[in-house]
Amino acid sequence: MSYVLAYDIGTTGVKTCLFDLGERITLRSSAQEGYGLYLLEGGGAEQEPEEWWQAMCRTTRALFGKTDVRPEQVAGVSFCSQMQALVLVDRAGMPVRRAMSYMDQRAGAELKKGLAHGPQIAGANIPKLLRCLLATGAVPSSVKDPVWKYKWVQAHEPERFARADKWLDVKEYLLLRCTGRAVMTEDSAYATLLYDTGKRAWSAALCRMFGVDMAHLPPVIRAADRAGGLMEQAASELGLVPGTPVFGGGGDASLIGVGAGCTAVGSTHIYCGTSGWVSTVTDRQLVDVDAMIAAIVGAQEGRYNYFAEMETAGKCLEWVKDHLALDEIGVYLEKRDVAGSQETVYASLYDYLTETVERVPPGAGGVIFTPWLHGNRCPFEDPAAAGMFFNIRLDTGKTELIRAVLEGVCFHLRWMLECQGRKVRTSDPIRFVGGGALSPVTAQILADVTGRTIQTTDSPQNAGSVGAAAVMAVGLGRVPDLDSVGALIPAARTFTPNAAHRAAYDRSYAVFRRLYASNKAHFRALNG
Repeated sequence: MSYVLAYDIGTTGVKTCLFDLGERITLRSSAQEGYGLYLLEGGGAEQEPEEWWQAMCRTTRALFGKTDVRPEQVAGVSFCSQMQALVLVDRAGMPVRRAMSYMDQRAGAELKKGLAHGPQIAGANIPKLLRCLLATGAVPSSVKDPVWKYKWVQAHEPERFARADKWLDVKEYLLLRCTGRAVMTEDSAYATLLYDTGKRAWSAALCRMFGVDMAHLPPVIRAADRAGGLMEQAASELGLVPGTPVFGGGGDASLIGVGAGCTAVGSTHIYCGTSGWVSTVTDRQLVDVDAMIAAIVGAQEGRYNYFAEMETAGKCLEWVKDHLALDEIGVYLEKRDVAGSQETVYASLYDYLTETVERVPPGAGGVIFTPWLHGNRCPFEDPAAAGMFFNIRLDTGKTELIRAVLEGVCFHLRWMLECQGRKVRTSDPIRFVGGGALSPVTAQILADVTGRTIQTTDSPQNAGSVGAAAVMAVGLGRVPDLDSVGALIPAARTFTPNAAHRAAYDRSYAVFRRLYASNKAHFRALNG
């Protein structure tokens, strides 16, 4: 038997998973630990890279403390991680500042100066938009795109910027920490929107246009490539064996689909974790500038993920736990801080939801929730957009409000799914993964709202780690390619749409679709 270690580096914590690469990819043991997400005035969202590393070290040691597998039996190490962060490191590999999260939205002035001026289409300068589309098939038109974070540091923290030697993403920093080698996997390189997909190289033209120093950009490798061997110091801190192969891995947008079993062209998966998305596998690049959807480079060669993202999905459920459930109606027998454990949050919260929210009729008594708690990205880009409960009446209770949150997340996922349908054929059934997919209540609501058959997998919250294990299976020669992975990950449960609920959901969804346009100016007045 061969064992591999996969690190799922999420927004709120790391989950370390040990897999057995036999006839199936089988989870043998796991451990997890949370870390900070620091929200700052002006839309800042930062994380401390050292917290990622220390959480990795502690969870690795904890994992081997509860399994009979020994570190010397581990054939490989890899990662699935959050994407589009900015980690600037100096020549010694030390971060020059805290990492700017994918959620950071401080760079509005940099975006406007760099792209949103002159004659525009969808908020982007037309000549620059065309150059971007020609090279990458997408446009960095979001304030949260990494290039604007890079320019923000350059403008606001010149002394720190001057010390920067390499621009890395989350996983890439950890690869550097493990191997001493600064590299970027192709999906992370593409996520900077400076990577020419035709030439499979950094775009000198785009770097000149946006004022990016190409010396900051590391060499690019593929997901299944070996980045290096585990260095002695890193091995000692992790409790692993020096020289253990470390593979490139991928970002969550790439590997969660692989771990969901969606590797064939045309297969669609929906993810509900801290953020949420709808992704469909394609064999060509395409973009919907108006809806902020693009086909991004994935872990599979010659494949792209047509990707629509919402910033807060499962995070809305954490908000429910903190402000509607735990604090005020005594859901738990004792009050405990479980925010650091995403899986525990979902398990305990969904026990409650199954018992109470399921009894609330579809439509939540007419209450509608907008899940834009940290702005929104698709199908409209607006960092000022916010969450709200609409249509509260005297007979509205907390259970209606909580159900409205679940329905609001599903309404937004349906919106993105329909936007994707304008350009590609999305699949039916759809695989549903992430912590949100642990709840049969949510899975059924998603089926009813979208009108699609929804399938979940075993331990759907581990889909990213399963994807990282699949990449290592390819890198180690255990699996010929990622195209064959889908057959190894069958559906565990299936949820079919309940036609009796369609009318109530369609009525609320039609109003949901209009709420942003009706309140855009109000959001700007309060949050702009």
